[in-house]
Amino acid sequence: MAGLYLYCLRENAQGPLLTSTRGIDGKGEVFALPFRELEAVVSEVSLEEFGCEEVQKRAQEDVNWIKEKALTHARVIQEAMKKDHIGLSLIPMRFGIIFNDVEGLEKALEKDYFKIREILERIRGKQEWSVKAYLKDRKAFEERIKEKNEVIKEKEKELAFLSEGMSYFLEEELKEIISKEVDKELNNVMAYLFESLKKQAIDSVRCKILGRELTGRIEPMVLNAACLLQEEKIEDFKKEIEELNDEIRIKGLYIEYSGPWPAYNFTSWQSYDEQT
Repeated sequence: MAGLYLYCLRENAQGPLLTSTRGIDGKGEVFALPFRELEAVVSEVSLEEFGCEEVQKRAQEDVNWIKEKALTHARVIQEAMKKDHIGLSLIPMRFGIIFNDVEGLEKALEKDYFKIREILERIRGKQEWSVKAYLKDRKAFEERIKEKNEVIKEKEKELAFLSEGMSYFLEEELKEIISKEVDKELNNVMAYLFESLKKQAIDSVRCKILGRELTGRIEPMVLNAACLLQEEKIEDFKKEIEELNDEIRIKGLYIEYSGPWPAYNFTSWQSYDEQT
């Protein structure tokens, strides 16, 4: 039995959906299903293979399968927002939204039609950009804290006059103090960076910090943010990041940015984003 896998919603492009990517199952053709002034970008899938329980089972048993499908999901959405359709608003769906048939999808679109239109209107002419900061040199960051922190300076002076046996407990205390001060200062710097980026954005959000297994980097991520920007503000945004990079590089930190991305962080709503 075939169902419809939903990738995204967008304003009617008045033309065919040009995509070089096959559907989530690697077989089905991706197409745009029109509904009033909207288009639902979908492909047919087997409900036996992509039902909620089956997907959850595969997620537990085969991580590579889920990664592959998630990448396909993202590629279809990227194709749907290509430059051919610049200026069109697009709402990306989370992975795994499936409808049993066209009628079920159209019923959901009808139910939340005005809410969908409101979201599309809100993001028109705007782009989501990702900003990530990494701690490249923790030692350099610690050294700058030690230079300024009077408590650490006093502890180091005490340590210099103690015997090796007596110094052990003070060394452990000093390590704990330094660790806490590093975390405190990192939080202060990240708050400063985020507030600086917010000034350039229509909306912004701090996202979950990703571990090394997801970033593929040795350096730990210390900030993960998404910013919704007016298209005419993109260059100012990039300039602001370069200036911030010059400011924090001496502290052992650096920032990367990327985009435009589908507006994942600024387009969700509870009542619609559910599997049917």
